[in-house]
Amino acid sequence: MHLLDLRSRPLANLRLSVTDRCNLRCSYCMPEESYQWLPKQDILTFEEIDRLVDAFTSLGVDRVRLTGGEPLLRQNLPVLIGLLAKKTALGDVALTTNGVLLADLAQPLAQAGLRRITVSLDTLRPGTFHALTKRDDHARVLAGIQAAARWLPRDLKLDSVIIKGVNDDELCDLLDFANEYGAEVRFIEYMDVGGATAWSAERVVSLQTILDTLAARFGTPQVVATPGNATAQRFRLPDGRTFGVIASTTQPFCDACDRSRLTADGMWYMCLYARGGLDLRGPLRAGLSTLELAQHIAATWRRRDKRGAMERLGIADRGPMLDRPALAQDPHLEMHTRGG
Repeated sequence: MHLLDLRSRPLANLRLSVTDRCNLRCSYCMPEESYQWLPKQDILTFEEIDRLVDAFTSLGVDRVRLTGGEPLLRQNLPVLIGLLAKKTALGDVALTTNGVLLADLAQPLAQAGLRRITVSLDTLRPGTFHALTKRDDHARVLAGIQAAARWLPRDLKLDSVIIKGVNDDELCDLLDFANEYGAEVRFIEYMDVGGATAWSAERVVSLQTILDTLAARFGTPQVVATPGNATAQRFRLPDGRTFGVIASTTQPFCDACDRSRLTADGMWYMCLYARGGLDLRGPLRAGLSTLELAQHIAATWRRRDKRGAMERLGIADRGPMLDRPALAQDPHLEMHTRGG
């Protein structure tokens, strides 16, 4: 039985950030070279994460996705995967990564019990990759995808943030590439959240534009039935290949959202666009029991009414959600901190 919020949305899906650090500087997430990092002593230990996950699963959470920053930067991550994989209450333990370190870690992650993995791949061109990330790690990402296809082939996904004038001419190529590795690509609309300080509506490539582009090459995509709480709308091409589109910007799915986010230092956010969160590290370290932590979480979720993306949709002359000074004052507002 899932706990419901004010809009009857279940508490079911927890995105768990294990670090705020990242080894790329993607323009749509972390465009600056330097950031104010979370204090090391504030970062949750694996044992503390394990306790908090128990509190969440007692309330009905049955899916956990590890995120960052870049989660593979967290030392000994397979140990945490092993702890989570043993929990019978969790039907799914997944991970999202930029793939830079994946070639060496795919096997130990799989052996520890990781069930699904999503790798970010925005471009097949090394030059575009460098322009987007300020790094020359494109070949390492491709090697990571190869390793994932070998060790974690179940439900392998590639995520591509599509930006007009940057990589919107690669839609067909990215779909073809994903098919080579038995993966499904998910095209993501450019979002105006966290560190996306250069965001503008003109740079968004909408779901409809994506469908029109693919239809011109492959034929008209047909809708594939998906659960109501899924982030991606899925489609099938005439040749049988499938792909997804996450249209958070132009067609928000807030009314079915069952996701919440726990930062690496124990702040719990019930919406990616939320300005404030609930501190769980403090009560945990103060000695609250798992039951008491669960009661604390439950009372907060029952008051949840946030529909951040839909609220943003109604803003005239919409621009970036936050500017650099505001982000500098509170690192928890950054998307890389709260596991976007």
